[in-house]
Amino acid sequence: MRCDASRSLVRGVASTLLLMILVTLAAAQTATFSNRDLCNGQDRTSAEPQIVGCTALIASDSDNPKVLAIAYNNRGNAYTREGQYEQAIQDYNESIKLNPKYAGPLNNRGVAYQKKGDIDRAIADFDAAISLDPNYANAFVNRAEIYLKKGDYSRALKDFDEAIRQQPASPVVWNERCWTHSILGELQAALADCNKALELQPNAAVTFDSRGLTYLKLAQWGLAIADFDSALRLDPKLASARYGRGFAKLKRGDLAGGNADIAAAQTVEQNIAGEFARYGLH
Repeated sequence: MRCDASRSLVRGVASTLLLMILVTLAAAQTATFSNRDLCNGQDRTSAEPQIVGCTALIASDSDNPKVLAIAYNNRGNAYTREGQYEQAIQDYNESIKLNPKYAGPLNNRGVAYQKKGDIDRAIADFDAAISLDPNYANAFVNRAEIYLKKGDYSRALKDFDEAIRQQPASPVVWNERCWTHSILGELQAALADCNKALELQPNAAVTFDSRGLTYLKLAQWGLAIADFDSALRLDPKLASARYGRGFAKLKRGDLAGGNADIAAAQTVEQNIAGEFARYGLH
């Protein structure tokens, strides 16, 4: 899932707005500017410097509600990274109160709710963020990922379509749409999306894994094994690639190799066989 700061974290008020505020106030407020830098995530060593900087800004009682909204949002993102979801949600609530037209904290609160397992509230927040900003690609991606987990593949596909329309250079979104097409059995579309993702990011283990799944569903065992080999070279702990390769080996008659891969995958992810069964691969 993708949290947004003022575009300074992973996938809001635009970063230019924050930079304009910083430039305007820098000369008169050197110490505060330092806190703003921290709050905006300049120190990437851990979440703690960002929490400290944002807390100092909030305690300064700034009379600019947009600055405070950014500070609460950014501190919420730091708490989310730390797994402190209740504190993060409280900060996002404050940010939304201060600037109701700021879509970022709605998206980010949705991420915190999703991580807590509160799926309905997460979807409601992504809906609200998209309503405020129909060009908010990351909110579409976040909502699509929830639909994927719910098994609502058609809705997920629509959201990935919109995200790609807005962010055509994002290999992650092309890969996720590839995976969705593959699960739906739209295999040529899946191959086209995976190939595009690999064109944009040639060394992505998850995309080789997605294309391997597609080749499994096409019964092209050799191509599937080659892609799963590539995925495992890049990420040896990727259980789905290990299981998929085992599945393909069994189909080619390599019982020893196939069973070894499947057993190894199940030590990492016990329910991996059930997942593949849901994909139509028994």
